[in-house]
Amino acid sequence: MARKDNLNRREFLAPAATTAALTLVPRHVLGGPGYVPPSDKLALAYVGCGTQGIREMLRLLPNPDVQIVAVCDPEKDNTNYVDWDPTGLRDQIRRTLEDPSWGGDYKGIRCGRECARDIIQKYYAKKRSAENFKGVSSYADFRELLEKESGIDAVKVMTPDHLHATIAIAAMKKKKHVAVHKPVANRIAELRLVLETQRQMGVRTHLLAYQANTFASMRQVKSMILDGAIGTLREIHNWTDRPFWPHYTSLPQENPPVPESFNWDLWLGPALDRPYSPHYTHAVFRGWYEFGAGSIADMGNYSMWPIYSVLDLPIATSVQADVSAHCEIDANGVSRIRPNDFSFPQCNKIRFTFPAHGNWGPLTLYWYDGGVRPNLPEELAAEGRTLPGTGRMFVGDKGVILDSALVPEKKMRDYQQAKGITPPAAPAGGRGGRGPADEWITAFKNNKESPGDFQKAAAVTEGINLAGIASRVSRKTFTGGGGRTAPLLLWDAANMKFTNFSEANQHLSRDYRNGWKL
Repeated sequence: MARKDNLNRREFLAPAATTAALTLVPRHVLGGPGYVPPSDKLALAYVGCGTQGIREMLRLLPNPDVQIVAVCDPEKDNTNYVDWDPTGLRDQIRRTLEDPSWGGDYKGIRCGRECARDIIQKYYAKKRSAENFKGVSSYADFRELLEKESGIDAVKVMTPDHLHATIAIAAMKKKKHVAVHKPVANRIAELRLVLETQRQMGVRTHLLAYQANTFASMRQVKSMILDGAIGTLREIHNWTDRPFWPHYTSLPQENPPVPESFNWDLWLGPALDRPYSPHYTHAVFRGWYEFGAGSIADMGNYSMWPIYSVLDLPIATSVQADVSAHCEIDANGVSRIRPNDFSFPQCNKIRFTFPAHGNWGPLTLYWYDGGVRPNLPEELAAEGRTLPGTGRMFVGDKGVILDSALVPEKKMRDYQQAKGITPPAAPAGGRGGRGPADEWITAFKNNKESPGDFQKAAAVTEGINLAGIASRVSRKTFTGGGGRTAPLLLWDAANMKFTNFSEANQHLSRDYRNGWKL
């Protein structure tokens, strides 16, 4: 008797079913608890197989609702990557595969598309041997992947920042759901185009910086503020100890050969041609205006997004950046501040202003990175405490909230006692842990809006890009000795332009290589 692959529940339970038909038990019944039949899995293409890409991929492999069917990266397989630990990623791979000898005795930090494919196939062969798994396709070019892998449901983008919008738009135009590592884009014009493409194509999206517990923590903060615990909210301060990567003070001068396994042209993507340098790629890309979006894009997506969302912050009306400077001694023995228009400064202080809206009067939001922090509140100094390396602080005219707790500690205890509530959970290091890993997967499978939908991250992403432009303008124009510095940029969001400093408008988009313009 021929197998009836499309046997449905109604047919299976029909009274007229014969004994022979009852032997045709669907695989999701035979598979046991947690088994998901292949037809119900989210078929995922994984674009970006560097250190963070593989690290997040390892967390995704055990999810029975996902089947990674294709990987893509301009790097085939190499051990020249940069990470925060010399063997940490390798050891994590070995634990995931339950194979202490995976990869052999290689030196360096290994990643790339063939490395990722090897990990996926070994894991599925070991953990999903009962499934009819056909293996993983491998591509250097995401455009070829999108043309050939018509059966995929979604694309996860884990590339450097300058490729996020390009890949997301291409995938959405193929009617694929898209999850993107932060930020959504590193140009405001590209962000706007991503959002418009999503609306036109009607696909589901998710920014991978969404963490449910940080949003919950922020809602606790909002409740305390509305309850009058700090009076009228005036200022918000948010800071990080990043960067954890070099910020270069000059363009690479050496031009080593491109590794044989690496497609430099595809890595550049929409960016203008330039000689290959390892000082552009891997973990250091964030420090370059062209390829990254700075520390605020790295960590601000986690900590600022809940602030924007819960307080319903609109797009800022002005932004100003105070930046660190780099000095050099010229041929005449004169020490000068060197203008820079290619890399982010080591330290930033960004000031955003917001008009009155909803429950809030005019607000000022400050962002700090590179080890810079806000002034120490007197309430903390009196207790002999200091500010953590990363965190957030809400300042009202009658008090202060640090992360999720009133300061000093006695004020928090008194508040809890008066309200009969338990202490709000303070996020570790101001960032908090990760929320459920399957939020976007469930949303994509059910064609429902994700809590991390791009549209919900529009204002904070635009703010992050405004900060990058303000930093760039300040660093480029800062000459010291009474020279022009830190201009206040007035932003007209409706018309997408700076109204008082036209030079800044050139940074809203990028110059594209032929064939890559969006």
